[in-house]
Amino acid sequence: MSDRPYLIAPSILSADMANLAKEISKAEGSGADLLHVDVMDGRFVPNITVGIPVVKSLRSHTGLPIDAHLMIIEPDLYIEDFVAAGADIVTVQAETCVHLHRTLRAIREAGAKPAVALNPATPLSSIEYVLEELDMVLIMTVEPGFGGQEFIEAMLPKIGSLARIIEERQLPVDIQVDGGINKATIGKVVEAGANVFVAGTAIFGHGDVGEAIHALRKAIAEVTGKAK
Repeated sequence: MSDRPYLIAPSILSADMANLAKEISKAEGSGADLLHVDVMDGRFVPNITVGIPVVKSLRSHTGLPIDAHLMIIEPDLYIEDFVAAGADIVTVQAETCVHLHRTLRAIREAGAKPAVALNPATPLSSIEYVLEELDMVLIMTVEPGFGGQEFIEAMLPKIGSLARIIEERQLPVDIQVDGGINKATIGKVVEAGANVFVAGTAIFGHGDVGEAIHALRKAIAEVTGKAK
C-alpha cells in the first residue's frame, strides 16, 4: 500500500452538466481532494465531452486542483491553453504522444504538473524512461470513453508492478486509477498500491455526494486502518 495521501477525485463526466457549479460545490464541501475533468475529442475515444471553456469556468467556481485528462489526438497543441484556463495537472495518454518526454516537459514548463495515463493494454514499459519526469501515473481500469463501466480486475497486477517500481526508485509519483471505482473496488486498488481515486458514477450518481465520498473514505480506512 502507498505511504502517500489517499485522494478522492470526483469525475465531472458523471455530474449533472446543467448544474455543474452546484455539483462541484457539493463535492468540494464534502471533502473531495481534486476534480477530474475528462476531455474527449471523439477521435482517440468514441465520445465527445468538454474542453478549455469548461475548465476555465470550473476554475472560477472552485479552489480544488483540476486534473485535465486529455483523451485527445495531438495533446501538445492544447497544453498551454488548458494550463492558462486553470488546469493544475495535465494528464496525457501515452498512446497519443509521439515524443512523450518532450510533452511532459512542456506541461511542466507551462506551469502544471505532468501526468501520463495508460490504457488497459498499454504496458508499463511505455513510461519506464520518463517516470522521473512525472508527478502522477493514471492506470485506466476500464477502456476510456464512457462512465459507468465495470472495473477490469486484470489491472490490479499492473498497479502493483508500478507501485514497486516507484518504491524501488524512491520517486514522489502518485498512482491514480480511473474506471469502475466504487466502495466495493476501491479497497482492491488501495492494496495494489494506488493512492488517487477517480470516481464518477459512484459519487455523482449516488444521490448524496457527501455520503458517497464518505463511503469511499470508509472503504479506504477498512484496508489501511486510517483514511489519509
